[in-house]
Amino acid sequence: MIEARELTKRHGSTTAVDQVSFTAKPYRVTGFLGPNGAGKSTTMRMLVGLARPDSGTARILGAPFAGIPNPGRHVGVLLDASATHKGRTGRETLSLAAMTMGLGANAVDRALDRVSLSRSEANRRTGGYSLGMQQRLGIAHALLAEPAVLILDEPANGLDPSGIRWMRTLVREFADDGGTVLLSSHLLQEIDAVADDIVIMGGGRVHAQGPRDELVGEGSLEDLFFAATADVSREEVGT
Repeated sequence: MIEARELTKRHGSTTAVDQVSFTAKPYRVTGFLGPNGAGKSTTMRMLVGLARPDSGTARILGAPFAGIPNPGRHVGVLLDASATHKGRTGRETLSLAAMTMGLGANAVDRALDRVSLSRSEANRRTGGYSLGMQQRLGIAHALLAEPAVLILDEPANGLDPSGIRWMRTLVREFADDGGTVLLSSHLLQEIDAVADDIVIMGGGRVHAQGPRDELVGEGSLEDLFFAATADVSREEVGT
């Protein structure tokens, strides 16, 4: 489970995240929906201890991320798929992570197979990877220790249509097996296709949240999104 309670982050006079609260539960995919600049990534960084909130709290599996022993074994995180050492191969990248977490070499092979990166692709330097391959490697890193929680920021970026279907199936199966998934996207259709619960952000604030079917009802997610964020300009929400 992931719990955010009144998380707030300021950059000078700008409030990037304003009292954001939500819960992501096991057996469910929670879609974190909002345009670029809505505060989603900053919120995720606070969840995993990469940014310190000015106020509020974040807990994963009942504790702050920094308080989880060997957190990578329990929480899989993908925030920036391009943030790898470009001179290392995909396999080396995962092997170093596995060593850090105290995992065996078989964990690397299992993760590579799970994201369909071939032996030859895994042995290439990541500086030559396409964006889609970077995303697959990042997801493999998140899955390396078979964690209980996945936090994925825009995981569909760079994936082709078959890759997007694969990613949707992966997160669906992860949740169905009891995992907790928090998946952010600025694309309505990506959230609509996979989320059980939805948190809608705009301008650093949560505008609506709840089970998808209850929120949307007989309407569409697009209608809900623009109704919920009516006080955010169309320019701010990327239309």
